[in-house]
Amino acid sequence: MPTSQTIYRGDLRTQSTHLASGKQIITDAPVDNNGKGEAFSPTDSVASGLAACMMTIMGILANREHIDIVGLKADVTKHMQNSPRKISKIEVVFSLDGSKTISKEQGMKLRNAALTCPVALSLNPDIEQVVSFPF
Repeated sequence: MPTSQTIYRGDLRTQSTHLASGKQIITDAPVDNNGKGEAFSPTDSVASGLAACMMTIMGILANREHIDIVGLKADVTKHMQNSPRKISKIEVVFSLDGSKTISKEQGMKLRNAALTCPVALSLNPDIEQVVSFPF
């Protein structure tokens, strides 16, 4: 059974529906590639998906180890190369609320979990992944 269905809506816009939940994601081509830039571009979604996957895997570990990472944030920067047009680098900078304390051991476990998330392992090795952790 399919996971999602994507429909081209014209004007370089797509609409993807998660079939199990009915939730939708809209993408637009970026302004620098003939689009309106009114929504995430497909490559923005890939970069954001990396951060979301890392957080999800860290969250699984945090729940199991009783580590409070609620409010963990990630600033994601996607770098594109022009020829061929593709993602060349994704930077993810995590930040944690200053009131949270994480031990060195917990931080190491969280970093390892993040760096071995399915999206990180699935991306082409030509895409440089630069990830910074506050712990």
